Amino acid sequence: MMNNHRPLTLLARLCSRTMRIMGLTACAVILAAAAPGQEPANDDVLTLKQALEIALTNNRSLKIASLDIDKSPWELAEFKTKRLPAFNSSVLASQLLTEISFTVKAGTFGDYPGTGPIPSHDTKITTPRRPTALVMSQVTQPLSQIYKINLGVQAGKLNTSLTGEKQRYQRQAVVKQVKQAYYAVLLAESALDAAQASVKQYEEVDRVVLQRVSQEAALRSESLDVKAKLANERLQLTQLKDTLDSRKETLNDLLGRDIRTDYRVEQVPAESFEEIELTSAQQKALASRPELRAAQLNLRRAEFDRRIAKADLIPDLGVAFNYLSPFNTEFVPKNIASVGLELKWEPWDWGRRKAVVNQKIAVQNQAEAQVRDTQSKILIDVNSRYRKLRESRAQIAVANAGREAARQRLVEMTHKYEEKAVLLRDVLAERAAAASADDQYEQALLSFWSARSEFEQAMGEDQ
Repeated sequence: MMNNHRPLTLLARLCSRTMRIMGLTACAVILAAAAPGQEPANDDVLTLKQALEIALTNNRSLKIASLDIDKSPWELAEFKTKRLPAFNSSVLASQLLTEISFTVKAGTFGDYPGTGPIPSHDTKITTPRRPTALVMSQVTQPLSQIYKINLGVQAGKLNTSLTGEKQRYQRQAVVKQVKQAYYAVLLAESALDAAQASVKQYEEVDRVVLQRVSQEAALRSESLDVKAKLANERLQLTQLKDTLDSRKETLNDLLGRDIRTDYRVEQVPAESFEEIELTSAQQKALASRPELRAAQLNLRRAEFDRRIAKADLIPDLGVAFNYLSPFNTEFVPKNIASVGLELKWEPWDWGRRKAVVNQKIAVQNQAEAQVRDTQSKILIDVNSRYRKLRESRAQIAVANAGREAARQRLVEMTHKYEEKAVLLRDVLAERAAAASADDQYEQALLSFWSARSEFEQAMGEDQ
């Protein structure tokens, strides 16, 4: 990071001007503050790979989306049961408000020699007003409806696939958010490390200049300049600590864990990314982007919806078994059973079914247009991310050149200070410029990795 990039020779030369006053101890403190690799090891280092694995396992929004996937197979299994026989039973228990009467005419059952008509006279059979019950059962097996049910099953499978694509889109969004948050924490940690080292260095320089002012070897204005810069560095240090804490909490929330969990992130490696041709990136995006897959699935679903609407014109034909049994009534049969074909058809619907079909055709045309629109937007997105990635790569080269130039100017300014050709404030100004150049390089490097993550998402990669 920036404190790791400080050339120790510069500070060594600066110390040589103050060794006659401070002795070797103060210079050793300055060098120790600038020396890289002196920070104590932290076992709680969170790598980007670990962060992604934790997020894909524990992220709350992903868990909510995965519940829809768990629900889809059960919805499909429920719809498939419509192809099997349906059993329906009902019992009607009631109190008769009027009597039920049957009159059997004389001779209804025949007129035989020797016995005469049966019955011999009109006979009235009455069921008085009392509680009765009627048991009804039916078993139906659909026949013509199987075609429409199968269309519905195919549409249900498309719904399951569509839910998976939505979950995949959510997964990509979470991966992007985690990467962006991870890089933001890394940037804040880098800036904080540099600010801490800078504060230590300014504190030591302030002590040196105060001693030189007391011995009339330096101007009081130089001491005031150092104090002003030290105060500013301490303010920035406080602001960076607050920023880092906020960004860590955001990343912890994305990982689905306690936001108070403390950790450090792994340093960003040197810029490296294998170039990919724009044409290949476009083809990969069109084959992998979940938005396009979802649009294509919606088109297929619209086709099935149109076919299902047309299937409503087919009469419902099935095999039916019926059973009827009245209880506590006189004369009527106690068990009535029948089996046969059951036909249900609405011959006149005032054009309702035709209107539904036309509506589904319009939805299908709309889905086709949506597919073409999604393809166009994906290509625009890939092209834009590709250009941004290319620009961020070039920005690294610019920032690196500026960093090297700032380092060289600091070397030259320090040498002039040793020869009393410039004031200490000039050295401090160049040091601030070098620190700013280092920070710009880190910003450019992190911007490159951020642009890379966006480009990977544009191509439809899940991680």
